[in-house]
Amino acid sequence: MASAIQFSKAGPPEVLKIETVGEQSPGPGEVWLEQGAVGINYLDITQRNGAVPVSLPSGLGLEGAGRVVSVGDGVSNVRAGDRVAYATGPLGAYASARLYPAEKLVKISDQLSFEDAAAVMFKGITAQYLLKSTYAVGPGTSMLLYGVAGGLGEIMLQWAKHLGAFVIGVVSKPASVQKALDLGCDEVLVFDPQTLASEVARITNGKKVDVVYDPIGKISFDASLDSLRPRGLMVSFGASSGAASPVQIATLNAKGSLFLTRPSLAAHTATMAEYHERAQDVLAAVSAGIFAPRIWGGYPLADAARAHADVESGRSSGAVILKP
Repeated sequence: MASAIQFSKAGPPEVLKIETVGEQSPGPGEVWLEQGAVGINYLDITQRNGAVPVSLPSGLGLEGAGRVVSVGDGVSNVRAGDRVAYATGPLGAYASARLYPAEKLVKISDQLSFEDAAAVMFKGITAQYLLKSTYAVGPGTSMLLYGVAGGLGEIMLQWAKHLGAFVIGVVSKPASVQKALDLGCDEVLVFDPQTLASEVARITNGKKVDVVYDPIGKISFDASLDSLRPRGLMVSFGASSGAASPVQIATLNAKGSLFLTRPSLAAHTATMAEYHERAQDVLAAVSAGIFAPRIWGGYPLADAARAHADVESGRSSGAVILKP
């Protein structure tokens, strides 16, 4: 028997309930996967609380790692016993075992633990497309990056520094400043929407930055726009403070012919070829030591609600995983 987290209505962490499910035989193109670790991402929080609606009742989670137990007809890319990871739907990663499409599995080496793989795949692919496709970060790029003390922010910071960028990190509290500096930020600002843009201008001698990576949304959007140089790019890819207010097209012109984008992982892994290319780039970066997975907390699968509460409250600082 296997265990899985389910929820039948949107709401606080307590809506997450653990249930017993039977082992299932994989159909064509599927595998039955025993999971060693499951990654928690902020998208999971927004799906659980209803900010991002999903069909209910539902499982939760898009990221996991484990070992293939059995394969269905037509599966040739993996076989029983393979160590694998994944970072896209269907929902249902919060489980000790599950059915999963074989074509979306990525083989991992014996040197990469299930815990580290589950902590890095979804965030790593997100960092990869943001840094290499949304904006081609390279030597001399100046960037403003929120959440550098968090799981995704840590990866993006280290990878951006490897690519040659000058990184101004934004943290939510003074206690996180030294950690952000230790991780590699060139400068660190404690978020204040009233002073952020002027501080960015001071640090850059009035030039401001080429690109802003903003997962915060409502409370940070205007300050982020004002931190950009003429023809700079605003990357709004999250909404932890709520959705940003609509922006008038004329505002982008008035602030210096700015560019604005709202990217998603789904649009950047729309084909299996693109998904696997990005995943392999992430695994290669980990292997090369460009960045290392750092797990802030591991929780038993049954404690998924407590893990969500810690992430949602801002208590966590780094990747959070569930252990089936």
